This record gives sequence, structure tokens and C-alpha cells, in this order.
Amino acid sequence: MSGDILKLESIADDPLGPVTGEVVIVKYNAGNVQSVSCALNRLGIEPVVTDDPERISSADRVIFPGVGEASSAMRYLRKTGLDTVLTSLSQPFLGICLGMQLMCSWSEENNTTCLGIFSEKVLLFPPRLKVPHMGWNTLAAAGGPLFAGIGADDYLYFVHSYYAAAGPDTSAVCSYITPFSAAMQKGNYYGLQFHPEKSGAAGERILRNFFGLNGRQQYSRD
Repeated sequence: MSGDILKLESIADDPLGPVTGEVVIVKYNAGNVQSVSCALNRLGIEPVVTDDPERISSADRVIFPGVGEASSAMRYLRKTGLDTVLTSLSQPFLGICLGMQLMCSWSEENNTTCLGIFSEKVLLFPPRLKVPHMGWNTLAAAGGPLFAGIGADDYLYFVHSYYAAAGPDTSAVCSYITPFSAAMQKGNYYGLQFHPEKSGAAGERILRNFFGLNGRQQYSRD
């Protein structure tokens, strides 16, 4: 994990270039689709919301949002075969909130085996402070392409009771009760615990950075 933190620049002075190809938001009955769609609309992007495996596989970018409960979400993914589809993609892939947690190996929420893209486990916050962690927070450390232009004073919006422990796939750390993975990356797979679509200018910057990533690449679980 890189600890480099960069200064937030003026988004108005850095317009998003044309996004070529199809952008897909994965539909899997876990909510949050509308707010993500609206955030992309503000960037001039018209996403397709679908659970069709062929449409997802052929998309130029895939976004995997989610608000809900881990075990029911994983049951839907397995029932539809999307668990296999989502772990075999090579295009840039972004999981948000529950989406990032489902990309981990296991969740304490109803003892759920997840997709296993990231090796980290998801745990319930101990009740030393109010749970869920809800509201604005900063990053203690951040690195990687999604955080270009994001500084230590930039606030992001979190709503979650479970967290991914920091580990080898962690690309940004936040602290609430305990340090946890605010973001993760492995190859073409990216995850955000916070909601970029609700995080103002900083969240918009992060989404812009995602759409500026290079295209398909080989993913390895090693």
C-alpha cells in the first residue's frame, strides 16, 4: 500500500474526456443503483443497469454498488451465476460499499463466503463508538490511481457497520474505532468502502479517476 497523499485540484479545471464503450452497473437487488446512476449522469455518462452476464462481460467499465446484507446478496449472485462472471472480468471494475465487502474473502455478517477477489475478511465494528460508522471522514493514507488529486483534508461519506480489515490489497486507510480498508485494489479490481456518489467534489474526482484508467488487463488471484 502506498501512503502518498496528493492535494485536491480544481475539478472544474480538469474536464472528463469522452468515455468510450459501455458502462454497466451490476443489478443484484442490493440497492444504491439510482444514486450511482445519477452521479454518472452528472459526468455525462449514461450507464446500463443489468444483471445480464454477456452485457457485463462485454462492458468497458463495470460498477458494483450496494447497500444491504451480505448473505442475501451473495445468494442472488450465486443463483444467477454472476459470482463466476464478476470474478473473471478484465476491464476496470469498481465495487462500492457492500460491493467492496462482497469482493473480500468472507464476511462476519451471517458468516458469508464472498467472491474472494480480495483476501481480506469483513468484520463487525466493535461497539466502542456508535455503530454504524455514519458521516464524513478523511483518509489516513491513500495511494494508487483512484486517489490522484485527493488530499488528507478531503472528506468522504461513509455508512457501514462492517469493515474490511487492512491487508495486502488495501490502497487507502480510514480510522473509526479501528483502522480499516477505505479502499482496495488488485489488478483491474477496485473497491471503495465510502460512497463516492455522495462525497461531493472529492467523490467526483475519484469517479473521474476511475474512468481515466486504462482498459482491460489480465487479472490474477496470485
